[in-house]
Parts: sequence; structure tokens; C-alpha cells
Amino acid sequence: MRIVAGKFGSRRIETRKSNDTRPTLDKVREAVFSSLGGMFEGGCVLDLYGGSGAVGLEAVSRGFDAAVECDLNREACAVIRKNIESLHCEDQVTVLCMKDVKALSVCKQKGMKFDLVYLDPPYAKQQNLMILQKLVEYGLLNEEADVVIESDQKDHFEETIGTLVPLKEKEYGITRITYYKNKGSQIK
Repeated sequence: MRIVAGKFGSRRIETRKSNDTRPTLDKVREAVFSSLGGMFEGGCVLDLYGGSGAVGLEAVSRGFDAAVECDLNREACAVIRKNIESLHCEDQVTVLCMKDVKALSVCKQKGMKFDLVYLDPPYAKQQNLMILQKLVEYGLLNEEADVVIESDQKDHFEETIGTLVPLKEKEYGITRITYYKNKGSQIK
């Protein structure tokens, strides 16, 4: 696996040796970031199911100031830390080794706000609608923040949740990408 573009472009990163993690494919990451604008001038990204850290590291490579990588699995967190060290971006990336809801609570306590949130949980264990509700309830999104859900092709997320409005969906083989935008004020 590699970083697709930006200051770390073409650099290889590690993934877990087991089949417990399903890394976001390079072509899907490229398509998502291209759809969001390609390169960025600052901001903070939350990769709630980090795996290898590829999404957050891609975001930092493309111009985000900071990333928060979260994963419940200690082995995954070790891989993320190794990738951070290999790219020498320790000052830009934070790793939270804990459950998704606990990580959101920690981010709330620290007063964090995100410009991009990437959700790619294990397909069989996803609770994406609940996570979207927590993002809004905890005030973790900057106005005009993007939330991207990577899910199984058969999954559809079409409902507005608080200030989060669904924008579009794209399919890449067996993967569906759903884009939400935070509109900043409660949608009636």
C-alpha cells in the first residue's frame, strides 16, 4: 500500500499481516480525495477506523494540518504508529487506541473539531448512523465539514442527520462511498 499524492506521494506504508483489516484501496482513496478537491490548505481529519492509517496520512500528505487516527485493535495502532514514524509526521498525527464512541468522547473533551471525518468500519459491525449522530451531537464538525462513509455496495445512507446532509454516492466494485456535508445549522 502507498500514499497516492502530496508530500508523501508514492511512499509505501505498512498494513496488518492478518485479514482482520480491509485497507482502503489506493484507487478508492485517490477517487475520494479527488472528489473532495485533491489538495488542501489546512484543517483536521478524523479517521475513526484507522487500520493502517492510510486515510489520515493521505490527508496530511495532501495538506491537512493534523490527523487523528483511531482504532480499537492494538496491532493496528502499532502499525499506524510505525507508519507515522516512517513518514516523520509525529507532530501532525495523534493515535487513539480505543473504541469509536470512546474516541469521539475524548475528541469532544479536548474540544476538537474536524474538517473531514472518514468512516470505514468493518462492514459487519458498522454503526454509521449512530456515529453520524454522535458527530453532530458532540459538535465535532466544523461548518462545511465533509464526512465520508466507506461501506459495502449494498448499504445506502440517504437520510439527513441534524446538520449533516447526504450529497452523493459512488460505487467502486463492491465498495460504496457516501459523502455527507455539514451545513452548520439544524436542517428543518
